[in-house]
Amino acid sequence: MNTFANNTFANKVALVTGGTSGIGRATALAFAEAGAKVVVAGRRETEGNEVVSLIKKGGGQALFVKTDVASEADVSALVEKTLAAYGRLDAAFNNAGIEGAVGKTTQEQTVADYRSIMDINVLGVLLCMKHEIPAMLKNGGGTIVNTSSVAGVIGFPGAGIYVASKHAVIGLSKTAALEFAKQNIRVNVVAPGGIETPMFDRFTGGTGSEGHKLLSSLHPIGRTGTPEEIAGAVLWLCSESASFVTGHTLLADGGWTAQ
Repeated sequence: MNTFANNTFANKVALVTGGTSGIGRATALAFAEAGAKVVVAGRRETEGNEVVSLIKKGGGQALFVKTDVASEADVSALVEKTLAAYGRLDAAFNNAGIEGAVGKTTQEQTVADYRSIMDINVLGVLLCMKHEIPAMLKNGGGTIVNTSSVAGVIGFPGAGIYVASKHAVIGLSKTAALEFAKQNIRVNVVAPGGIETPMFDRFTGGTGSEGHKLLSSLHPIGRTGTPEEIAGAVLWLCSESASFVTGHTLLADGGWTAQ
């Protein structure tokens, strides 16, 4: 359940990439519940339009824009359509990402593996910020949250390129935060642990599998997280309650990396 007041993001426009499922879907719905007009971006039209439909049924305003974040033309069009529809951009959650092939050791990784993961997870974040920031500057600033992972601060055998991509997201975000701090744009990172999403199921082999049990056991809190819990962290980072927070990586990982 969204703990933010219905008017927390009233008259604000929020953009969510990777908004068709999992954490992105939950965050798009949470932004709408808190009063924002929401632009949902992703590659899957059916799922994206379902999220928009849910928002509209709840009395909110939303738009789906089919987007491949690795395509600069797509990202540019996404921001242009956001401005055309709602006239401004206040908050962006750059969440689109893929895990790639899991279980490959470093010597087994290929150039194709590298390009597929890095193009979405790193280039995608870079392109989104490149086009979001000018849009935000037009109305005096804004907030950006980029999705990393516990894999952005620790290693993970069998997922070297994914780990590298999530480390890179943190570096990009810290740099952008410093570059635009004086222009009222805050840039932060959310780094989830194991969250019950389709990606987590693919990564672990699904609920009940040995991989799922193993990764779940790494969380001292005693369980994996929910997409709604990460959405709450994102909304906080985008809210005025976090007005003095920029360049920060918020680990929402059930204590995993505190060990």
